Amino acid sequence: MTTPIQVDLVLPCLNEAGALPWVLSRLPPGSRAIVVDNGSTDGSAEIAAAAGALVVHESRRGFGAAAHAGLEAATAPIVAFCDADASMDPAELPVLVGPVLAGTADLVLGRRRPAIAKSWPLHARIANSSLSWRLRRITGVNIHDLGPMRAARRIDLLNLNLRDRRSGYPLEMFLKAAEANWRILEVDTSYSPRVGRSKVTGTVRGTLTAVKDMSALLRETRR
Repeated sequence: MTTPIQVDLVLPCLNEAGALPWVLSRLPPGSRAIVVDNGSTDGSAEIAAAAGALVVHESRRGFGAAAHAGLEAATAPIVAFCDADASMDPAELPVLVGPVLAGTADLVLGRRRPAIAKSWPLHARIANSSLSWRLRRITGVNIHDLGPMRAARRIDLLNLNLRDRRSGYPLEMFLKAAEANWRILEVDTSYSPRVGRSKVTGTVRGTLTAVKDMSALLRETRR
């Protein structure tokens, strides 16, 4: 008997051919992978399709553009998000999805716990800690990591009317959820060195871009 799909896992993807086979093999029962190809040139889309994932093509570059395209393509009652670079383990999805299914949380965020020191570069950790401190002050939510691995109900996410299509997408989701008085929960998840070249916070340039995008959102929030 086939397990009903309860969770769609959105995986924004740009040239993750080396990581996708492992990532897609880690999906727990009752979940479906939606790989949103954001212009890959390494065959990522073909690898994902061969592994049974739903492949969505998003031509607009940007994490937010890919993540939101996946959300719009989802049909399961719960939607989760995860990086496609093998730094996060989809097998841990039940830890995030459980409180949403139980009705005890509206948005569950994965607090990254590095497996080894090099899993999370120092510049990225400093930027994340600073952002989390600012968010605690602004929203009153006890958050320590604005990580990309998260889960919530699909209809609720769509009703947030998210607009950012760059690196600020996870922050906008959090801010609008907090403004709507969602019950936001943080749970520990493992964090390992990514496979391949980092495109966002794994590089200083990527971190600076993310900080710029998120700072703009924070300024709008405080107006």
